[in-house]
Amino acid sequence: MRNHSIRASMNIKESLGKIFDRYVVINLSAMLVVVILLCIGVGFGLDLYTHHGENVEVPNLKGMDCKKAERRLSELGLTVVVSDSGYNKALPANTILLQTPGEGQKVKKGHIIYVTVNSPSSPSFALPDLVDNSSFREAEARLTAMGFRLNPPQLVDGEKDWVYGILCRGRRVSNGDRVSIENPLTLMVGKGTIEDLDDIDMVGAEEMDAGGETDDFEEVKEP
Repeated sequence: MRNHSIRASMNIKESLGKIFDRYVVINLSAMLVVVILLCIGVGFGLDLYTHHGENVEVPNLKGMDCKKAERRLSELGLTVVVSDSGYNKALPANTILLQTPGEGQKVKKGHIIYVTVNSPSSPSFALPDLVDNSSFREAEARLTAMGFRLNPPQLVDGEKDWVYGILCRGRRVSNGDRVSIENPLTLMVGKGTIEDLDDIDMVGAEEMDAGGETDDFEEVKEP
């Protein structure tokens, strides 16, 4: 039994000796150092990639020429991208109308600033399906939301407040026609004559029916 215990102890020592062999320890230490260096490198790289701690205040670009804005943002390490266009006849073409992010916001270098620039000509839009398909209030709301200006409505014979046509510069336009937003529109709206005529016709028909029945009754009584 004693010899067995001694032999077992020697085997354990030999196993531990192999595990903690000098070369094994060196390799494990080297691997640990590599892992630590990788973690440090990744953290440093992320800081460089995200420009950690380098915030830039976005300047006011509204009213600025787009080319001038590009140069200004380039000096700050930012990029400008035109995302949309609008129209303001009081401003020159390619003037910046809107920007995102807005003035004064803090962003990192390399961030993209999206801008809306002024179009050189007034935009045109296709007229929605309004004629004989909507009331005056519905048509007015949809057209003003698109940016159109409306003249006072022109009253025509028809059902009250129903849209029967659209005029642009004195010419009748149809659903789907493209019209410049600079041109005001006039809605042709019913003034209620059809509704009134319907009431009159119904009353007249009732009177005629009543008269006809009386005539027939009197004719039967004649010898």
